[in-house]
Amino acid sequence: MIKTVSNIWKVEDLRKRILFTLFILLVYRIGSFIPVPGVNKDVFTATNQAGSELFGLLNTFSGGALFQFSIFAIGIMPYITSSIIVQLLSMDVIPKFAEWAKEGENGKRKLAQITRYGTIVLGLVQGFGTAIGFNRQYQYDMIPGATFTDYIMIAIILTAGTAFLMWLGEQITERGIGNGISILIFAGIVAAIPGHIRSIYTQEFVDASNLFLNVFKVVLILVAVIAIIVGVIFVQQGIRKIPVQYAKRVVGRKMYGGQSTHIPLKVNGAGVIPVIFAVSLLMFPVTIANFWSTQAWATWVQTHMYYDKPLGMVLYVILIIAFTFFYTFVQINPVQMADQMKKNGGYIPGIRPGKPTSSYITRVMSRITLSGAIFLSIISILPVLFGSLAGLPRDVQLGGTSLLIVIGVALDTMKQIETQLIKRHYKGFINK
Repeated sequence: MIKTVSNIWKVEDLRKRILFTLFILLVYRIGSFIPVPGVNKDVFTATNQAGSELFGLLNTFSGGALFQFSIFAIGIMPYITSSIIVQLLSMDVIPKFAEWAKEGENGKRKLAQITRYGTIVLGLVQGFGTAIGFNRQYQYDMIPGATFTDYIMIAIILTAGTAFLMWLGEQITERGIGNGISILIFAGIVAAIPGHIRSIYTQEFVDASNLFLNVFKVVLILVAVIAIIVGVIFVQQGIRKIPVQYAKRVVGRKMYGGQSTHIPLKVNGAGVIPVIFAVSLLMFPVTIANFWSTQAWATWVQTHMYYDKPLGMVLYVILIIAFTFFYTFVQINPVQMADQMKKNGGYIPGIRPGKPTSSYITRVMSRITLSGAIFLSIISILPVLFGSLAGLPRDVQLGGTSLLIVIGVALDTMKQIETQLIKRHYKGFINK
């Protein structure tokens, strides 16, 4: 491990990328503690848990910035929601978007610009709703004498914070290491871990009525966390190899092809993106309901749409499964893959080239993707049930989602570093 880290620092480009990423994360953490002007932070010191019923998950993703009500309070969620909407609209819903999606890099830049505009709009909506929701929850003491203008100003500040985070994420993707948005979410979750440990320690040891039983409970929690980590790594690394044979071709005086290879299809090809998408969409209606919190329908949404309620849990699972299929088939197009194989003289043994090949790949992908989607759902839901049964603090009942994102992002980032090291013939984390 020490030798691997030493090898990383020997590569100048990789060293600069890692240092740049760490610098961006430092800026992100500093911004998480800069309060929004005009907000009375003293009301948060009495009990941060008052807001966790509704905003606990968003607070974890923002690294505690939401309960600090800093300029990064709403985090990067508006960008994620905007990305979901743009990707869905690109699936032949809006012809122009679908056309841009097929134009390559030029089209991607246009869609990225639309995503940025959508982020600003959604950020204003979510910032306005968050300001009103928190102020009402704290009996209007958070923003004393708040007017409509005050709410608009706070919404603009929070949206500016989200826009800045979006820019930081793009800088990490372009000049750093890993996927920028995922790295920011990763950093927010990791930053919240000490607070979770402190909450468990306070409840299970400091305020404990039965110390022996609580020690046993904490040991079970640690075992469950380790089991989740092992399971996530096992599934994330799992692949299904589809054998491919290339026919021999004579071009001029040279012979090409005649080799055997395989198509590696990951069991969970979408990674942690479906979980992030599902969380973002599930929390958006609850945020909107804050505008009309006194209305009966808004109260119903806030009561039943949260992820640890029966209806919210079912919707959470459905969204995870749906986005797993959606994102996997967006990344891998079986028809294009079959056409490319046919043009290059490749075929799957026992399967005819063309449409039968695409149908076969689609069938295999559907089966393994369903397995990956069910696994993601189980890992996301079981810790919520386990935490409820164990009576853990509310803000700690997020282990499955958090662990999925942390482990998934860590594995993806490690693979990128591994690739950079292999290019330069250095041993990485996995090679011996």
